[in-house]
Amino acid sequence: MIMSLFSALMVGFILGIKHSIEPDHIIAVSTMVGKSKKLWRSTLTGVFWGIGHTATLFVVGMVLVLLKGDLSEKWAMSLEFLVGIMLVYLGVKSLILKKGLVSKSTNEAKGSLWKVTIIGFIHGLAGSAAMVILTLSTVSSVWECALYILVFGIGTIAGMLVFTTILGIPFVYSNRNKTWNTSLARIAGTVSFLFGLYYMYNLGVTEGLFEVWLG
Repeated sequence: MIMSLFSALMVGFILGIKHSIEPDHIIAVSTMVGKSKKLWRSTLTGVFWGIGHTATLFVVGMVLVLLKGDLSEKWAMSLEFLVGIMLVYLGVKSLILKKGLVSKSTNEAKGSLWKVTIIGFIHGLAGSAAMVILTLSTVSSVWECALYILVFGIGTIAGMLVFTTILGIPFVYSNRNKTWNTSLARIAGTVSFLFGLYYMYNLGVTEGLFEVWLG
């Protein structure tokens, strides 16, 4: 029994690492890493994203497990659509900041860790339905569910920590060259904007969310 739970938790940890590097996660965080002037700041970006993501998964996941409920397809897809909106917003904001149309960038950087936590929070909301399904298919009791979600969350923190540290290297070391640094930030912003549009189109049109809303 103990070995079976341990195996399930190990799988959860690995899945958490894999989950952390999904495209929408990486693209969103890259717009924040681009503001880092120190490598340790990039590392903290990954940690704070993981904390926000884990907190939401745990709270929402446990509420659904305890109430033996489930998110409807409409709500689950709507929360996913919110991620697309966020990606577009982050992309536009990143591009505007780098064009100098927004002042007081220093103050923006000071609050970036809180913003990264909110990004993780939103991603956690979007993934809560899938997390509950995965958890219930892996473990049985409520306390095992709680433990599994926490270990999964630790995996996402670890995965994002490593990736944002690596991702931060070119941004940090290009600070001496304003042209390169600005170009990298604009690329990150453009990718976030375009992927956000694609994300919303795929959910709304291809997956039929717009029809669900209108129905």
